[in-house]
Amino acid sequence: MAEILPLVEARLRSALGEPDARADVTFLGTDRIQVLRFLDGDIVRYATLGMSGAPMADPTSPLADPVQGPRAELILSVRGGIADTDQVLRPLAVLAASPQVEGLIVAPGASLDLGEPLWTGAPFTSVLVAESGGLVEDLELDEPMDPVRFLPLLPMTHNEAAWKRVRGAQELQERWLTHGTDLRDPLRTSVPLD
Repeated sequence: MAEILPLVEARLRSALGEPDARADVTFLGTDRIQVLRFLDGDIVRYATLGMSGAPMADPTSPLADPVQGPRAELILSVRGGIADTDQVLRPLAVLAASPQVEGLIVAPGASLDLGEPLWTGAPFTSVLVAESGGLVEDLELDEPMDPVRFLPLLPMTHNEAAWKRVRGAQELQERWLTHGTDLRDPLRTSVPLD
Protein backbone atom coordinates (compact mmCIF):
# COMPACT_ATOMS: atom_id res chain seq x y z
CA MET A 1 0.00 0.00 0.00
CA ALA A 2 2.74 2.46 0.96
CA GLU A 3 4.25 2.42 -2.53
CA ILE A 4 0.91 2.82 -4.35
CA LEU A 5 -0.54 5.86 -2.57
CA PRO A 6 2.26 8.31 -3.54
CA LEU A 7 1.66 7.33 -7.18
CA VAL A 8 -2.08 7.87 -6.73
CA GLU A 9 -1.54 11.28 -5.13
CA ALA A 10 0.86 12.25 -7.94
CA ARG A 11 -1.79 11.31 -10.53
CA LEU A 12 -4.40 13.41 -8.69
CA ARG A 13 -2.03 16.38 -8.52
CA SER A 14 -1.12 16.13 -12.20
CA ALA A 15 -4.79 16.11 -13.19
CA LEU A 16 -6.30 18.48 -10.62
CA GLY A 17 -3.42 20.69 -9.43
CA GLU A 18 -2.26 21.21 -5.87
CA PRO A 19 -4.78 20.43 -3.12
CA ASP A 20 -5.62 23.41 -0.95
CA ALA A 21 -6.74 21.28 1.99
CA ARG A 22 -6.73 17.68 3.21
CA ALA A 23 -8.37 15.77 6.02
CA ASP A 24 -7.45 12.40 7.54
CA VAL A 25 -10.15 10.03 8.71
CA THR A 26 -9.55 6.69 10.38
CA PHE A 27 -12.19 4.13 11.29
CA LEU A 28 -11.56 1.34 13.75
CA GLY A 29 -10.00 -1.62 11.96
CA THR A 30 -9.39 0.20 8.66
CA ASP A 31 -6.51 1.96 6.97
CA ARG A 32 -6.41 5.75 7.06
CA ILE A 33 -8.40 7.53 4.35
CA GLN A 34 -7.49 11.06 3.31
CA VAL A 35 -9.78 13.43 1.46
CA LEU A 36 -8.04 16.09 -0.63
CA ARG A 37 -9.77 19.29 -1.75
CA PHE A 38 -8.91 20.91 -5.07
CA LEU A 39 -10.21 24.27 -6.29
CA ASP A 40 -10.82 24.78 -10.01
CA GLY A 41 -12.45 28.16 -10.52
CA ASP A 42 -15.91 27.89 -8.98
CA ILE A 43 -15.71 24.07 -8.86
CA VAL A 44 -14.55 22.29 -5.71
CA ARG A 45 -13.31 18.74 -6.17
CA TYR A 46 -12.93 16.30 -3.31
CA ALA A 47 -10.82 13.19 -3.94
CA THR A 48 -10.18 10.27 -1.62
CA LEU A 49 -6.68 8.91 -1.08
CA GLY A 50 -6.21 5.54 0.62
CA MET A 51 -9.04 3.43 -0.77
CA SER A 52 -6.75 2.10 -3.52
CA GLY A 53 -4.06 0.95 -1.10
CA ALA A 54 -5.55 -2.53 -1.12
CA PRO A 55 -7.64 -4.25 -3.79
CA MET A 56 -11.37 -4.57 -3.23
CA ALA A 57 -12.30 -8.17 -2.53
CA ASP A 58 -15.36 -10.17 -3.50
CA PRO A 59 -17.36 -10.51 -0.26
CA THR A 60 -18.29 -14.11 -1.18
CA SER A 61 -14.64 -15.15 -1.50
CA PRO A 62 -13.22 -16.94 1.57
CA LEU A 63 -9.80 -15.30 1.12
CA ALA A 64 -9.02 -11.77 -0.04
CA ASP A 65 -6.20 -11.52 -2.58
CA PRO A 66 -3.69 -8.95 -1.25
CA VAL A 67 -2.45 -8.07 -4.77
CA GLN A 68 -5.08 -8.64 -7.45
CA GLY A 69 -8.51 -7.08 -7.58
CA PRO A 70 -10.10 -3.76 -8.49
CA ARG A 71 -8.67 -0.58 -6.97
CA ALA A 72 -10.32 2.83 -6.93
CA GLU A 73 -10.47 6.30 -5.48
CA LEU A 74 -13.58 8.52 -5.42
CA ILE A 75 -14.00 12.06 -6.76
CA LEU A 76 -16.89 14.43 -6.04
CA SER A 77 -17.20 17.76 -7.89
CA VAL A 78 -19.55 20.54 -6.73
CA ARG A 79 -20.01 24.26 -7.28
CA GLY A 80 -18.34 26.16 -4.47
CA GLY A 81 -19.79 28.97 -2.38
CA ILE A 82 -23.40 27.76 -2.56
CA ALA A 83 -23.47 25.33 0.37
CA ASP A 84 -21.09 24.19 3.11
CA THR A 85 -19.89 21.23 1.08
CA ASP A 86 -16.69 20.81 3.13
CA GLN A 87 -18.87 18.79 5.52
CA VAL A 88 -18.68 16.03 2.88
CA LEU A 89 -15.16 15.06 3.99
CA ARG A 90 -16.25 12.47 6.55
CA PRO A 91 -19.09 11.02 4.41
CA LEU A 92 -16.64 10.61 1.51
CA ALA A 93 -14.19 8.83 3.79
CA VAL A 94 -17.03 6.54 4.93
CA LEU A 95 -17.76 5.65 1.30
CA ALA A 96 -14.05 5.09 0.60
CA ALA A 97 -13.76 2.79 3.63
CA SER A 98 -16.81 0.71 2.63
CA PRO A 99 -14.75 -1.92 0.74
CA GLN A 100 -12.74 -2.57 3.92
CA VAL A 101 -15.66 -2.30 6.34
CA GLU A 102 -18.50 -3.90 4.37
CA GLY A 103 -16.65 -5.92 1.74
CA LEU A 104 -18.17 -3.89 -1.10
CA ILE A 105 -16.73 -3.67 -4.57
CA VAL A 106 -17.34 -0.10 -5.72
CA ALA A 107 -17.85 -0.05 -9.49
CA PRO A 108 -19.52 2.16 -12.11
CA GLY A 109 -23.31 1.95 -11.98
CA ALA A 110 -23.38 1.22 -8.25
CA SER A 111 -25.31 3.28 -5.73
CA LEU A 112 -23.70 4.15 -2.42
CA ASP A 113 -26.11 5.29 0.29
CA LEU A 114 -25.06 7.09 3.47
CA GLY A 115 -28.52 7.25 5.02
CA GLU A 116 -27.89 10.90 5.90
CA PRO A 117 -27.27 14.09 3.88
CA LEU A 118 -23.83 14.45 2.26
CA TRP A 119 -23.62 17.84 4.05
CA THR A 120 -26.04 19.87 6.17
CA GLY A 121 -29.06 20.80 4.08
CA ALA A 122 -28.01 18.64 1.12
CA PRO A 123 -30.89 17.04 -0.79
CA PHE A 124 -28.64 14.01 -1.40
CA THR A 125 -28.05 10.97 0.81
CA SER A 126 -26.60 8.74 -1.90
CA VAL A 127 -24.38 8.87 -4.94
CA LEU A 128 -24.20 7.11 -8.28
CA VAL A 129 -20.74 5.83 -9.19
CA ALA A 130 -19.85 6.94 -12.73
CA GLU A 131 -17.29 5.61 -15.23
CA SER A 132 -13.62 6.43 -14.71
CA GLY A 133 -11.21 7.94 -17.21
CA GLY A 134 -12.73 11.36 -17.79
CA LEU A 135 -11.37 13.80 -15.22
CA VAL A 136 -8.43 11.70 -13.98
CA GLU A 137 -6.98 8.94 -16.13
CA ASP A 138 -6.67 5.45 -14.68
CA LEU A 139 -3.29 4.75 -13.07
CA GLU A 140 -1.64 1.61 -14.41
CA LEU A 141 0.28 -0.40 -11.80
CA ASP A 142 2.87 -3.14 -12.19
CA GLU A 143 1.51 -6.57 -13.07
CA PRO A 144 -0.31 -8.41 -11.62
CA MET A 145 -2.01 -5.45 -9.89
CA ASP A 146 -5.15 -3.94 -11.42
CA PRO A 147 -5.06 -0.23 -12.33
CA VAL A 148 -6.39 2.40 -9.95
CA ARG A 149 -9.62 3.86 -11.30
CA PHE A 150 -10.72 7.36 -10.29
CA LEU A 151 -14.50 7.08 -10.04
CA PRO A 152 -16.65 10.22 -10.17
CA LEU A 153 -19.57 10.35 -7.74
CA LEU A 154 -22.86 11.88 -8.88
CA PRO A 155 -25.13 12.93 -5.98
CA MET A 156 -28.68 11.55 -6.15
CA THR A 157 -31.82 12.79 -4.45
CA HIS A 158 -33.96 10.24 -2.62
CA ASN A 159 -36.39 10.07 -5.56
CA GLU A 160 -33.58 9.66 -8.09
CA ALA A 161 -32.03 6.84 -6.05
CA ALA A 162 -35.38 5.04 -5.87
CA TRP A 163 -35.93 5.52 -9.62
CA LYS A 164 -32.41 4.25 -10.35
CA ARG A 165 -33.09 1.05 -8.36
CA VAL A 166 -36.07 0.33 -10.63
CA ARG A 167 -34.87 1.67 -14.00
CA GLY A 168 -31.07 1.40 -13.75
CA ALA A 169 -28.09 3.76 -13.79
CA GLN A 170 -28.05 4.23 -17.56
CA GLU A 171 -31.66 5.48 -17.68
CA LEU A 172 -31.06 7.88 -14.80
CA GLN A 173 -27.98 9.30 -16.50
CA GLU A 174 -29.94 9.68 -19.74
CA ARG A 175 -32.70 11.48 -17.83
CA TRP A 176 -30.15 13.90 -16.33
CA LEU A 177 -28.68 14.53 -19.79
CA THR A 178 -32.07 15.04 -21.45
CA HIS A 179 -33.07 17.65 -18.84
CA GLY A 180 -29.67 19.38 -18.76
CA THR A 181 -29.26 18.67 -15.06
CA ASP A 182 -26.34 20.47 -13.41
CA LEU A 183 -24.97 17.59 -11.34
CA ARG A 184 -22.48 19.93 -9.67
CA ASP A 185 -25.22 22.12 -8.14
CA PRO A 186 -25.12 21.29 -4.40
CA LEU A 187 -28.72 22.45 -3.92
CA ARG A 188 -30.35 21.11 -7.09
CA THR A 189 -33.73 19.44 -6.99
CA SER A 190 -34.61 16.05 -8.41
CA VAL A 191 -34.79 15.69 -12.17
CA PRO A 192 -38.38 15.15 -13.46
CA LEU A 193 -39.01 11.40 -13.25
CA ASP A 194 -42.54 11.03 -14.67
